[in-house]
Amino acid sequence: MSLDITFLGTGSAYPSPSRGASALVLRREGQCWLFDCGEGTQTQLMRSHLRAARITKIFITHLHGDHFFGLPGLLCTLSLQSTPDSSKAPLDIYGPLGLRSFLWRSLELSHCQLLFPYTVHELVPTPDQCPAEEFRDFSGLDRDRDSAQGPPGRVLRLAPGESSYVLLEDEQLVLQAFRLFHRVPSFGFVLHEKPRPGRLNVQKLKHLG
Repeated sequence: MSLDITFLGTGSAYPSPSRGASALVLRREGQCWLFDCGEGTQTQLMRSHLRAARITKIFITHLHGDHFFGLPGLLCTLSLQSTPDSSKAPLDIYGPLGLRSFLWRSLELSHCQLLFPYTVHELVPTPDQCPAEEFRDFSGLDRDRDSAQGPPGRVLRLAPGESSYVLLEDEQLVLQAFRLFHRVPSFGFVLHEKPRPGRLNVQKLKHLG
């Protein structure tokens, strides 16, 4: 399995002319996975050797603006570069609870109709992930309103006795999220490559004794 990492931004709090806000791209098997999408990420992508159209998954660590304010703009630009295709797999977006409402409201208010499908998978935080006075329960956002028109996706809760959320798994790897302590609920992401059994050349082993 081939993996390649590109840092698009490592700045904190706000972007600068020489240093973008938080954004990192993991390239795997021809796909690009974006981790965080601070303001200006799409501009950084244009300056890089990467193709934004190859992004198939986006992971947001937490809902501080320098980690996700670039997301609505990136989605709109991707849409402008797309053609309608009902058979296209949706763009998967993972992040803390509240991200679905933010994206849906941002796109609705800006009259942006994406030409590709997307799903938002929300991680439900626990109160011990941040100072008590900073914890907000976003589980009721848009309840009993038009949220059914918003993007589909899963709501992932931490199972009893478990310490991580399993986001996806295939024959090569497992991707999990785990809780971090920060000023607001925050998540880290860890990618485990599965063991790959080797192949023994029995005849050569016999020859070597």
